[in-house]
Amino acid sequence: MEAISNNLPLPHAILPHPFSLLANHLLSKLSIFLWPFIFSLQTFLLLQNSKLMFHFVLLCFLLLCFLLKHFLSKPSPIYLVDFSCLKPPSHCRVPFATFIENASMWEVFDTESIDFMDKILHSSGQSEETCLPPALHYIPPKTHHTESIKEVQMVLFPILDDLLAKTNVSPLDIDILMINCSGFCPSPSLTSLVIGKYSMRSDIKSYNVSGMGCSASALCIDMAQNLLRVHKNSNALLLSTEILSTGWYSGNEKSKLLINCLFRMGSAAILLSNKKAANKTAKYRLVRTRRAQRAFDDKAYFSAFREEDSDGKLGVTLKRDLLNVAGETLRANISILGCDILPLSEKFRCGVSVIKKKFLKSDQTYVPNFKTVIQHFCLPCSGRPVIREIGKGLKLSERDIEPALMTLHRFGNQSSSSLWYELAYLEAKERVHKGDKVWLLGMGSGPKCNSVVFQCISPIVGEYKKGPWADCIHQYPIITMD
Repeated sequence: MEAISNNLPLPHAILPHPFSLLANHLLSKLSIFLWPFIFSLQTFLLLQNSKLMFHFVLLCFLLLCFLLKHFLSKPSPIYLVDFSCLKPPSHCRVPFATFIENASMWEVFDTESIDFMDKILHSSGQSEETCLPPALHYIPPKTHHTESIKEVQMVLFPILDDLLAKTNVSPLDIDILMINCSGFCPSPSLTSLVIGKYSMRSDIKSYNVSGMGCSASALCIDMAQNLLRVHKNSNALLLSTEILSTGWYSGNEKSKLLINCLFRMGSAAILLSNKKAANKTAKYRLVRTRRAQRAFDDKAYFSAFREEDSDGKLGVTLKRDLLNVAGETLRANISILGCDILPLSEKFRCGVSVIKKKFLKSDQTYVPNFKTVIQHFCLPCSGRPVIREIGKGLKLSERDIEPALMTLHRFGNQSSSSLWYELAYLEAKERVHKGDKVWLLGMGSGPKCNSVVFQCISPIVGEYKKGPWADCIHQYPIITMD
């Protein structure tokens, strides 16, 4: 009887419905995602209405498509593989006495201007070790196009050679090339000069960024991030510098003479990649980029402005209210960044502070503690007062602003590349550990404020033996007199 019963066809009423079989298969594969939507498997199997069953399966299918789209469209990580900074040659060093003597021998500056520049040099926070390009050592300085091209070759080629050697990357492996330089924009472009020198590929995507001031390096990181999200499995090379021979001011307006005294030689080369293999060799992972600018405000727009003086001589004017403008621009940037990275407790305190200020007329404004999520800070090297004001505004300690102060002391204001000398300082001091986050804050004319946050993903060791700080890191930090 048992054998006979096993050969009989099952009644149609208890045969599993085709939709039930499909639904069971989907549930077995998607249970981890669909568990909030399925209360009971038994309830599902008891559904007799095939139309309702079809709708349910269709809903599961749509949900599966949504989840697949979510995970597949998630951008791949972007890594900072490594970077290199220029160590200016010793013959380019310009002690204060040499600078003032050369300026005096060039019969352009009056006595008042010479005294003003001498005062600025000694109060700037920079040391006697800072450097100027060879073109500015002549009397009078050589500021024509040919000398500027020589300066480009002098500051860009060595760091690019060093970076390619450190990362074992060929010029043919570079998919995206960016160069930022505010004041010098030749034709053919700077990217063409580099592509020709290193015989890069014909399909390389090249970009020249000019007029962005000291914020350009951080801005280019943000731009490279957007490009790497579109172009998969690619390497992006960033070169950051400022050509000083074209920016030299030969007049007597004090607001324009500041540039001559503060800006010094410097450049940096940075390699970013979204390749999976970069995870094993990269130093950092890009966490966040945020940008803010206030060019819509005339007062802010003209706070740092390149124009001719009354004698027709070109120079950059730095207004007295530049610090206030920088503070407003910084406030706009950190409010955006804070919404992204600050913990809930800090956001709550900020919200309470805003409510008190608006409804209770309180004068106190709560400044969020970024040190709860950020371990290291690389601040603009625009000058010692600016560094200290930003540090005060962000509630940073002396140790937090140390990289910026020491970079200003040793190398001067190197415009957009200064941030990378600060990061090199932190690495040389062996302060960056795996898991630490580093905030690079760039501020420039426009005015603009750009933030970049990296997270260290591999141990940083032995950097004190190489890089721009190799021969002097043991001397720092030093006490700077305000």
